[in-house]
Formats: sequence, C-alpha cells, structure tokens
Amino acid sequence: MLAVVAVAQFMVILDASVVNVALPTIKRDVGFSEQSLSWILNAYTLMFGGFLLLGGRLADRLGRRRLFVAGIAVFSGASLICGISQSEGTLLVARGLQGLGGAMVSPAALSIILTTFAEGSERNRALAVWGAIAGAGGAVGLLLGGVIVQALSWRWVFFINVPIGAAVLALAPRIIPESRSESAAGGGYDAEGAVAITLGTIALVFTLIKADAWGWTSGRTVGGFAISAVLIAAFLVVERRHEDPLVPLRIFSNRSLAASDATMLVVAAALFGVFFFCTLYLQQVLGYGALKTGVAYLPLSFTIIGASAFASRFVDRFSPKPVLVAGLAVATAGFVLLTRVSGHGDYATHVLPAMIVLGIGLGMSFVPITIAATNGVAPGDSGLASGLLNTTQQVGGSLGLAILSSVSNSRTTSALHGGSPLPAALTHGFKGAFVVAAVLCAAGVVVALALLPRRRREAGGANLETIAMSFARCPGAPYCGHLARIVALGRRVRGAIARP
Repeated sequence: MLAVVAVAQFMVILDASVVNVALPTIKRDVGFSEQSLSWILNAYTLMFGGFLLLGGRLADRLGRRRLFVAGIAVFSGASLICGISQSEGTLLVARGLQGLGGAMVSPAALSIILTTFAEGSERNRALAVWGAIAGAGGAVGLLLGGVIVQALSWRWVFFINVPIGAAVLALAPRIIPESRSESAAGGGYDAEGAVAITLGTIALVFTLIKADAWGWTSGRTVGGFAISAVLIAAFLVVERRHEDPLVPLRIFSNRSLAASDATMLVVAAALFGVFFFCTLYLQQVLGYGALKTGVAYLPLSFTIIGASAFASRFVDRFSPKPVLVAGLAVATAGFVLLTRVSGHGDYATHVLPAMIVLGIGLGMSFVPITIAATNGVAPGDSGLASGLLNTTQQVGGSLGLAILSSVSNSRTTSALHGGSPLPAALTHGFKGAFVVAAVLCAAGVVVALALLPRRRREAGGANLETIAMSFARCPGAPYCGHLARIVALGRRVRGAIARP
C-alpha cells in the first residue's frame, strides 16, 4: 500500500519540476510567446494550490481511496492530453487539469497513510518515505526532465505519467482499503465554504504569481490581495455558522497542527525559490545544460533520502520538535553557504557543499514537520489535516518565489545599471535571493521553537489510568490495598503528560 501511494505522490511531485527543463523546447515546437510560456507552470500551480484544501476534505467525506483513484485518473488523462497538444490553449487547459488531479491525489494519499499506520514509530517510518519523496522529487525531476528531453522529446515528459498512472489505477482498488469519516453520512455539504475557500486560495496564489510583474504596490496586486482576503474572511464566517462545515475550526485547537502548518508556510517560502534560482545559476552563469543541471542535483536528492531515513528514528527517540528545529538550523546553514556563489565560481566549491548541507537539513525537517502536523488528529479529519499541510506548503512556495524573484530582479537590474557584466549581475541577484531564503528558514526555526509543543501527548498515561480503573471495578478491589495508589498514580501521570 505504501509503495502504491508513494509512487503516485512521486509522480505528482515530479511533474511540478520536470516540465521546467522542457520549457524552451515547448516554446519552439508549440509556438508559445515569452509572456504565455510561464503559464505552463502557473496553470498547474494555480489549480493545484487552489483545490488542495477542498480535495483533502472531500477525501474524508467521499472516501479516501475513491478520491485518490479519481485524482490519478484525472492526472493521467490530463498528462496524455498535454503530450498530444498542438496549441497553447489545449496545453494550458490540460496543465490546469493536471493540477486539479494533483490536488485530489496528494491530500488523499497522505490521509491514507495516516489512517492505515498507527501513530508512533510505524507511522513515522511510513512518513519518512513520504518526506524523502517530497524532498527529493523536485530535484530528481530536473534530472529526469533533462534525460527525457535530450533522448526522446518534450512530449514524453507528459507521456511517462500515463503508464505509471495506469499501473496505480490497476493496483489501488486491490491494495488500498477504503475509508472515510464516520460523520460523512450526516449533514449536508458546505457548498458556500467550499466555493469561498477555493476561490480565495486561487485569488491569493494568482496574485502572488503576478505580483512581481505587476509591482507589489500596484492597484492590481493590492486588489488581488484584497479579494483573496475578503473571500477567506467570508469562508471563516461561513464555517462558524454552518452545522457541518468544510473545515471545522476546532481543528486549529490542535497546537501541534497549527504550529507545523505555520512553520511549513515559512520553510516552503525559502525552499521553492532556491530550486528555481540555483537552477538559473547553474545554467545562466556556469553554463550547464539541462542534463548536466539535473546530474548536479543528485547529491541533494541522495542526501535528503538518507537524512529522512534517520529522521524518523530521531523522532521516535526525541519527539518531532527538537529534530525539526535541528533540521531547520542545518538547512539555514545550507542557504547561507549558497550566498558564497560568484560570477567566476565553480560547482564543486560553491554549490556542492551547500547542496549536501541543505539535503541533510531538509531531510531532517520534512519528516518531523509532517508528523507534527498530523499528531493527535482524529481519523475522520486526516484528509483535512493533509490538505491544510499541502495548502500551506503551496501558498508558502508561491509567496517565497514571488518575494525572492522581486529581490533578485531588482538587484540584477541595479548591478547592470552599475556597469557589471551579465554573469556578475545575475549572480548578484541570485545571492540576494539566497540571503532572503536563509532569513526565511531562520524564521522557521523561531516559529518552530516558539509554537510547537515540547512533547507530543503519549497514550501511556491514559492507558495506565484505564488499567488501574478497570482493576478498581473488579469485585476483589476492596481487598487490594494498593489499587487506590495505582489509580492516583495513573491520574498524576496523565496530568503530567497532558501539560506542555
């Protein structure tokens, strides 16, 4: 089951990065303009980010396997349409459908893991696989994209999803058990809340995508943020009043979930932009081709996978908070190392050490943040918790890319006006983006330290009291002088563990 779900998630994560390498070839073959080319990426991001929260809740309500299978079918079908597209319009619509399919698959897949594996070391090891995929998928996508474009054609970047999706569709009904929230049958659907949060998230992601081009203080940018704020505020009002809300606001009383989502928002803002600007540095300054760029990311991918395996064991021993804080501190050091790049630098000296340190830090971070974001969540809310985590990651990534792009572009333009040659000017801009990424990751350390509970609540105290109380109800209880002490001890242990 874990293998099937992991392959599906890897396909979705891979698609977000593998297309980057194919963009120049797509532009030439299909006839995209420079202005519309970016929408091959934006159409996917917009639909993926906008529908994640709705997808997570629908998984709880309609059935997690059902939504997972439907999402794979949509994603694979849209990939086929992308591969045979002959026009801008067809390709962009199909990319949007891919994003919609991904928004159905990702939260449903994580929810399936949460409801299948028991909380504790068993789930932690399953989430270590999940964290490794999430961290390494983007880097592997760059390598795979370069190989496919060079050996076959850009169309196979999309065609490769079709046989993978078909295999998952064949195996999922046989291997993955169906599950849904016990309250799914009661109450009506929260249509108003679903419309408000989906449109609000789409408006927010769209504005973040366009903010750098429009200008952060322009009327369109301010208006876009205002529209998204109004829609999200309307959503909160609807959720407070609805008898069966799409997102029960009580879920945010789970301190571990709320703190993890806040941390993910900041960390994703740092991470998404670094992949983008590091790729630009390798290609535009060091002169790497697509395939060589992909190979350059292999150390990062392998290090993330290895660190993720160790992270689950550390969480078993120390709890998520110290592992996450340590991982984010190491990742911050990796971002700082990237600020050493120069116009006359080289990969081995200026990029490789940063990638190794980043890989260790990110591998140590993805696993505990996912565990913390799902600790203590009721099985009926697992899809919702998954959707929230994925949504904060996507919104944070869009926000970070917009901020880092603005910083990089302004510094590059300033350097060019100052007479710097193009490689030096580009590097000056990229260094500014890496500095901001380091600051954002350091802010993630602060958020995790300040908000995450020091330990997750364990079942041991509750179990001890339950056992003691069952003995107290035994007919022979009056004859045992120690039972009262056992009950009192159970209560004290439970109270101590419940305190943060």
